[in-house]
Amino acid sequence: MSDTYQIRIRGQVQGVGFRPHVYGLAKKMGLTGEVYNDTEGVVIHLNTSLGKAENFLEHLVSQPPPVAVIRSHTLSKISPQDYGGFSISTSISDMPVSMPLTSDFAICKKCKEEIEDPENRRYHYPFTTCVHCGPRYAITQQFPFERVHTTLHNFLMCSTCADEYENPENRRFHSQTNSCSDCGVQLSLTDAAGAPIGLTQKEIVPEVAKLLSQQQIVAIKNVNGYLLCCDARNAETVARLRKAKRRPNKPFAILYPSLALLKAELSISPTEEELLSSKVAPIVIVSSDKYQGALVLSSIAPGLDQLGVMLPSSGLLHMLTSSLGFPIVATSGNIHGSPILSEEGKAQIALQEVADHFLHHNLPIHFPQDDSVIKVSKKHQHKMVFRRARGMAPNYLDADIPAETSIIAMGGDLKSSFTITARGHCYVSPYFGDMASYDVWERYSDSVKKYQALFQITPKVVLVDLHQGYQSSTYGKDLAKKWNAKLYEIPHHKAHFASVLGEHQLFEREERILGVVWDGLGWGEDGNIWGGEFFIYHQHKMERVAHLEYFDWIAGDRMSKEPRMSLLSLAEENLARPKFDDATYQVYRQLLPKNTLKTSSAGRLFDATASLLGICDINSFEGEAAMLLEAQALRHKGSLTNYLERGGVSPLDTRSLIRTMHEDVKHNVSVSEIAASFHFTLAHTIVEVAHRQGCTTIACSGGVFQNTLLVDMLISLVGDRFFLKFNRTLSVNDENIGFGQIQYYKNILQCV
Repeated sequence: MSDTYQIRIRGQVQGVGFRPHVYGLAKKMGLTGEVYNDTEGVVIHLNTSLGKAENFLEHLVSQPPPVAVIRSHTLSKISPQDYGGFSISTSISDMPVSMPLTSDFAICKKCKEEIEDPENRRYHYPFTTCVHCGPRYAITQQFPFERVHTTLHNFLMCSTCADEYENPENRRFHSQTNSCSDCGVQLSLTDAAGAPIGLTQKEIVPEVAKLLSQQQIVAIKNVNGYLLCCDARNAETVARLRKAKRRPNKPFAILYPSLALLKAELSISPTEEELLSSKVAPIVIVSSDKYQGALVLSSIAPGLDQLGVMLPSSGLLHMLTSSLGFPIVATSGNIHGSPILSEEGKAQIALQEVADHFLHHNLPIHFPQDDSVIKVSKKHQHKMVFRRARGMAPNYLDADIPAETSIIAMGGDLKSSFTITARGHCYVSPYFGDMASYDVWERYSDSVKKYQALFQITPKVVLVDLHQGYQSSTYGKDLAKKWNAKLYEIPHHKAHFASVLGEHQLFEREERILGVVWDGLGWGEDGNIWGGEFFIYHQHKMERVAHLEYFDWIAGDRMSKEPRMSLLSLAEENLARPKFDDATYQVYRQLLPKNTLKTSSAGRLFDATASLLGICDINSFEGEAAMLLEAQALRHKGSLTNYLERGGVSPLDTRSLIRTMHEDVKHNVSVSEIAASFHFTLAHTIVEVAHRQGCTTIACSGGVFQNTLLVDMLISLVGDRFFLKFNRTLSVNDENIGFGQIQYYKNILQCV
């Protein structure tokens, strides 16, 4: 009997065609043995010599399946076992999960071709998938990743699909999501009231295309949740959708049927094209200043010269858009402020006043998620994640996490997301939304329970934001009591800084690192509202060394919703007066002398500038003023002013900056030039503080750095004098707070 060797592969190796790939390689090399999934990854047994086992492993690691990610591998000799051939064996699931989850994959080229081929058995079957594409995380209920552990378990494969599944020569060999029109997922079409429209499966998608062409709004259940769709070329229909969804100005995403049409209408960079065509298939925010097409841009993205675009991520969307031939609005299926819907009954109730028709299907979605959003800066092509969801969440593969203690970090409230560790793996949940919405809170807390059940853990450590009023913090404290876990409060902006240090593995650096954390708000350690912060990290200690000048925070949450109030707080007497009625103005002016709560918020500085320039006085969605200000700045093509070079303006003096910009307003300097110079000045401010602190590495985080113009200016300004670090696989906004809380706990609190 030959020796037997065991190879263990860890990483993103389930639901990616890994076992069929191993089977094919073993057959090619003439080896006997078996391969199976377990709760740690993939296990391979080989009857062979050590040299051949090492050769096999070398081939496997150097040429894995296209969507697999191998994080580690081991080779060891085990007790001899006799195998007559090579087989894929039943998975072993008697241990808790200790591996990454597999994210959803966009439909692959071959599956698209099958859907389009009249001679193929999957012609016009909208849920066509294979080992390289289709839903994974969205339908996962348990691990290892087997059909029986997904929401597809009730869909029994027909004999033809079963033959494909068992055939080593077939592309769907051991494809857990395998199905066809005879045994797979079924569509249904209803009117707004839920009354079925009697059509065959083949007739439904063409009918939906017809309805969209007739200016109807259709709620379409994709494999990650509902989308609200309409003709993006018709202003009246888009306006009707905006009113019904209660989303007056926030941009809508546009779904293009093909890359060819998208490139014919928009100028996109190679980096943007690569992202659009990737397995993630995210929404990519691109410039629309040279747009050539029939979209009603002023209705889709009011006041902006950019557009969020995406390509079909599923067979259903591919079929639909191919039959239409024109781009459609494809926005999250919800009422503004609520999480994306995925259950037919709830969607029918919540969206019946929005959608004219519903396209449902009967595949349950266990983990609903929005589409991921990425933007690439114009000059330096710097990639920035705005929303980490479908195709990206929940794995974070590069975290150095201790295996002995399970931790849950509750994150923040505005762009809520939690992070959990289990057996040395880190999972960053998808974006949920603003916890002020009960529906978001319900989705968030339900997901915490699902993760706890999936990984079979009770966290021993709970990390929460310092803000006592956050729902996430309150919930975390309740869980800590329930689980008898240790509870730690982590300062909001230090968590932001720690998230970048963790992503770039900078905690062990000997040098002093400057952290620049700019956002809208977060509770500070001195009891004020922080948001324009500078920190130094050195030898496992983090210290606040500077901040934007404090100004008054008045009227609570209203200040973050009304940019004119930030201007009132920062500007000279009466400058903001015309923006208020008499009664409101008098109330606020009386509040200011008595106010004790201060803020250093960079986000509110952007708001004040937008109001000063007449761009936006009241936000209709979070971040609107800053987005419009950036749009104006991008329109300026001439020289720029660094306001720090004007007399009286110091790097952190926000009031003097407002006063100096007002002088330019009075001298009729264009709005776009002032807006661009404002961004330019902030970039110089960061460099000036870095010089003062003697730092050569600058780590930036916080929602303000979603501003890719500011990022481009900063990159150009620092050149090769500094090393710039940003969040890269995580969102730069509050979605990274949970991950940062864990990094702060591990590398600072635990090192005291």
